[in-house]
Amino acid sequence: MKKYLLSFSFAVLVATASVAQRTPQASPGASIVQAIGITDFTVKYSRPGIKGRSVFEENSPLAPTGKIWRTGANQATTLESSTDFTFGDKKVSAGKYVLYSIPGKAKWVVILNKDVNSSSETYKESEDVARIDVSPLQGEFKESFEINFSNLSDSSATLNIDWAAIKVPVKISVSTHQLTLASLDRAVQDKPEDLQTLQSAAGYLLSKNQDLPKALALTDKAIGLKETWSNLWTKAQILDRLGRTAAAVPLAQKALTIGAAAPDGAYNFYKTQIEKAIADMQAKLPATPAAKGKKKKK
Repeated sequence: MKKYLLSFSFAVLVATASVAQRTPQASPGASIVQAIGITDFTVKYSRPGIKGRSVFEENSPLAPTGKIWRTGANQATTLESSTDFTFGDKKVSAGKYVLYSIPGKAKWVVILNKDVNSSSETYKESEDVARIDVSPLQGEFKESFEINFSNLSDSSATLNIDWAAIKVPVKISVSTHQLTLASLDRAVQDKPEDLQTLQSAAGYLLSKNQDLPKALALTDKAIGLKETWSNLWTKAQILDRLGRTAAAVPLAQKALTIGAAAPDGAYNFYKTQIEKAIADMQAKLPATPAAKGKKKKK
């Protein structure tokens, strides 16, 4: 019995210790993952609240001006990128960095530092990979500190450091087109006989209206492997862009016929678009001359 009670007491202590490992934090942790083109950015930080205290003031208890700040609370804030990128006007390699800042009235210094184990107390400027000046903006009041992304496009975004009534916008950009081309080229090299890979590469070039002869070659290879309504429609669009509209029309019509024989969700979505494109292509073609030897009816 005594042995049982000892075992039970030990189990309760272990359970209590396990529960006690996590308690509410005054500055709760947060993370945000944002895709820009084909690049993923991950920011991990903690969110302090103002709670009636002053912030961004000389000698204020929270983020005083003129001093290095971890840009959040608890552990230093980190920013990680899956590809090379530009931070403000500084080129930065893919990887994980600590996001530091030095608040100021008219200017903030925003920093990426490569020592991911550093803190405000151990920060070394020699470890900086990017250090930029940013003009703060007046923003909507926020009680809790926040980092967010805005002004998204496929190659750029604004990283906002947002707290109190101050917003610090940092421009981030990536070479999405070049990265995508390199990725597609690798995919085609790795899977030269894969229908979807060939179609994706051709479709991307068509969408950007770039290197259309290469897109045509990729589509021809895909059609040689298996003729589908999708690759026929892609080829028709490429030919039309290249000024070969007369050759594009029958291919687009064939795409409709093949798709109608075994319609899928994608075909049903594009059917009306293909029909309209065929009409537009036919309108661009010169009128067919009357056959020789035939007289016009009076």
